[in-house]
Amino acid sequence: MPHPRALPLSRRGLLAAGGLAGLGALVTACGSKDGSGSSGKEGKSGGGSWSFTDDRKTKIDLGGRPERIVAYIGSAAALYDFGIDDQIVGVFGPTKLKNGKPDVQAGDIDVDKVTILGSAWGQFNVEKYASLNPQLLITNMYDPGALFYVPDDSKNKILALAPSAALTTGRVSMVEPIKRYAELAAALGADLNAKKVTDAKARFEAAAETLRKTVKSKKIKVLACSASADLFYVSSPSVNADLIYFRELGVDFVVPQKTDKGGYFESLSWENADKYGADLLFLDNRTATLQPKDLTAKPTWSKLPAVKAGQIVPWSSEPRFSYAGAAPHIEALTKAIQDAQKVS
Repeated sequence: MPHPRALPLSRRGLLAAGGLAGLGALVTACGSKDGSGSSGKEGKSGGGSWSFTDDRKTKIDLGGRPERIVAYIGSAAALYDFGIDDQIVGVFGPTKLKNGKPDVQAGDIDVDKVTILGSAWGQFNVEKYASLNPQLLITNMYDPGALFYVPDDSKNKILALAPSAALTTGRVSMVEPIKRYAELAAALGADLNAKKVTDAKARFEAAAETLRKTVKSKKIKVLACSASADLFYVSSPSVNADLIYFRELGVDFVVPQKTDKGGYFESLSWENADKYGADLLFLDNRTATLQPKDLTAKPTWSKLPAVKAGQIVPWSSEPRFSYAGAAPHIEALTKAIQDAQKVS
């Protein structure tokens, strides 16, 4: 399957088909005072033990709470939102733009503070990873058992250096991986009762309720999509975690008739980009995808009713699975639906 930066929506490409394996797995942090990971330091030097069961149903057992974590950038960003910061010493995946600024997928992480092991699909500096003395590797899991952005050709070398934790992020409603990242963060020592976290959760819940109320009164057809030079991708609201959740809230999405392998999207030639009618386009905003300014030369794009009406809203197609990461995107989608008019 093509990698995610070559074909924007392919998953292991865009959002890999993940299974709902072990989402209810127990989390224990025996080295912490309360068993949930409330402090984060005593596990390193105070003996005890630390364990976590990931969504492969793999139980990770360590002599203490891990203090040197390497994570896929989206995973690191989610953990940061829940209060995990100094423990993250390295990241891999789209972290910095060419101008040195943070990639959209880096969230609020200080990208100059962490060691970047690779930015593109297939890039992972194993030697640099080893030099970090990692105690735990964390990433998303869109395909069952597949560690996102961990290259297959060097996977065995990478996994031999430290235990890995993978959380399911496909084919489940977005609230499930958010809960799991919260559980993992707590096990790693985050305080889920911190004001930063509780405020973000409250904002997320309020945003979700506003979206639910909005779509009850405003009937707008939404097409979640991504654009590349050769293809236009129509995403399925049945397998993408965020779209599943938005659909649960009542958003009326276009459902592609014939999805590609994995079920995440239907790829269309630009000649057929008008196959589905929609009032609003939810357009993939990742840095490797084409944006409206890049698409003006595509005749079919320019003729789409939603494009003519200027009814396009950015879509974070690789969601940050935290309340802080998700809330602004719900709010943006809500406002776009509120402002949109029926054009299809």
